[in-house]
Amino acid sequence: MTLQEISKLAQQGEGLHIEFKKKAAHPEKIVREIVAMANTDGGYLLIGVDDNGTVSGQRFIEEEVFVMDKAINELIFPPIVPERHLLHLNAKKGIAVYQVRKSSQRPHFIVENAKRKAYVRVSDKSIQASREMWEILKREKKQEDVVFQYGRKEEILVKALENQPSITLKEYMQLAKLPVYVASRTLVKLVLANVLQVIPQESEDIFVRKGLS
Repeated sequence: MTLQEISKLAQQGEGLHIEFKKKAAHPEKIVREIVAMANTDGGYLLIGVDDNGTVSGQRFIEEEVFVMDKAINELIFPPIVPERHLLHLNAKKGIAVYQVRKSSQRPHFIVENAKRKAYVRVSDKSIQASREMWEILKREKKQEDVVFQYGRKEEILVKALENQPSITLKEYMQLAKLPVYVASRTLVKLVLANVLQVIPQESEDIFVRKGLS
């Protein structure tokens, strides 16, 4: 990857497919970006780029790459092997670019505090995937047809979304008077059947009618 190509990426700014890091401090946290991109739509992690998109480089870039590679190899499950590009700006500074593909093995996760945590990319942030999002990621990769019966609980959901733009799991549970596992399973099935679309949020995911987000 050339300096011109890297600069072009940096000029786009941080977003769904691009994340900047000046250096690889706290690599155990930076790997969340790798996981989120693999679980969502792929992207680029640039090390040696300032928050404002300035391609300034980082001293001892090989050391930054070493700690990042170690974290990627040891902390992510199932394993992810991003394509790495290393470019020296001068004798002291360089830039590393990790190109991450959307993975067919998703959901990928990291073990944090003895818990498995998956992440997804939303705008310019990587957020922890909800239980529903995890299940959607796991099942959508199979590309199987989802069959469901249109009953009372589905009718309540569809009618609710005729009168409001979105709904959360908690709102649906209360409205339809359903236990959490039934409400969750229904929302997941309707997403997989292309009736609904899930929009991950840091607090609570929202669900909208397909094509209306």
